Amino acid sequence: MKIVKFIFGSVLIVLVTAVISVFTALFTMGNPIAGGRPILWTIWYVAALLILIMALYDFSSLTKGQLKRVGLIGTVIGVVFFGSVKGYYVYTEGLRIEERGVELFDYQPFKEESDLAKLDAPSSFRIDSNLPRLDGATALYPLYASFVEAVYPSDEYNPYSTEESPVVSTTTGEAYDRLIQGKTDIIFVAGPSDLQVAAAKKAGVEFNMTPIGREAFVFFVHEDNPVDSLKLDEIQQVYAGDIDNWSEVGGENDPIRAFQRPEGSGSQTALQRVMGDRKLMAAPVEDVPEGMGGIIEQTAAYTNHKNAIGFSFRFYATEMVEDHDIKLLQVNGIAPTVETIADGTYPITSEFYAITTEENYETHKPFLDWMTSEEGQTLVERTGYVPLAKD
Repeated sequence: MKIVKFIFGSVLIVLVTAVISVFTALFTMGNPIAGGRPILWTIWYVAALLILIMALYDFSSLTKGQLKRVGLIGTVIGVVFFGSVKGYYVYTEGLRIEERGVELFDYQPFKEESDLAKLDAPSSFRIDSNLPRLDGATALYPLYASFVEAVYPSDEYNPYSTEESPVVSTTTGEAYDRLIQGKTDIIFVAGPSDLQVAAAKKAGVEFNMTPIGREAFVFFVHEDNPVDSLKLDEIQQVYAGDIDNWSEVGGENDPIRAFQRPEGSGSQTALQRVMGDRKLMAAPVEDVPEGMGGIIEQTAAYTNHKNAIGFSFRFYATEMVEDHDIKLLQVNGIAPTVETIADGTYPITSEFYAITTEENYETHKPFLDWMTSEEGQTLVERTGYVPLAKD
């Protein structure tokens, strides 16, 4: 009889644990660090411990009152555990910065009370028909949306609707794909990765890249991290995996969580350029259950624990995303500011581009020329980016 009860109890524990695991995974799916392997493993460890205790201890000798107390204690422990999980999830979610962590409708052209930069007078250049289709990086949407408001006819340009709107933002990787496929005309992005250049060549497409401004590539940590500055060589060593503890660069004795972005994103391409000839280590990956079937692998999002380091572009991290308790690191002792980008003293700066295909360049050249004119560069500066140096 005892064996039958043990088998029945074990099966019940396994079934309950499986249900709890599914709900835990669903609850924390948006945060792989909080809802990935560590917590699921803990749940199953607890289940295994319960089965072991049940095998070693004869609960049949307990009175009903004692069994109730055991059940009450187990319930309290469960509530505390799941309360801790939820609290940790809320905490990490509050510290999180994602590439899509902004509301693009806040920058939609021709919308009342938008956050777009504006000219003091009507633009000298206008496009009233055959509107070029625009796409690009999230971080650059406020800039090219301001171009649209200056030169396009007033209309509702939904930034998320590729089917209805000629002006959208699908992020860097998809914008490059759409340009190669002929689904858009001009994209606003950082320079292409080697894979994007190869994809264009395979499709018989050649990029024509018009620089329209400058920006800093920045690294950030949690504000409680005592490290304020890293040398460029130290950043390279961190992302090569040669430096893996903050104590090696003047911080506390904590392992470094060096997060990355998906392949093909503008920031990941920028990181690859920062690495130079050094090999970039594999990105941290978490297995995240998706619904009740299977496991998918996702590159971990930026979750800024005290021991994490992430990267982005200065304007996006400081202007487009609300305060997430992060601080930008100095590189070689130089902080990333408009002034240090303009004079070139901040060591990781680069141009960003309006890119069209070589085949269609002449068609869109008047618009591209306007972007580099005094009016276009005024909007670059007023948006928060650094304009091109004047000749």
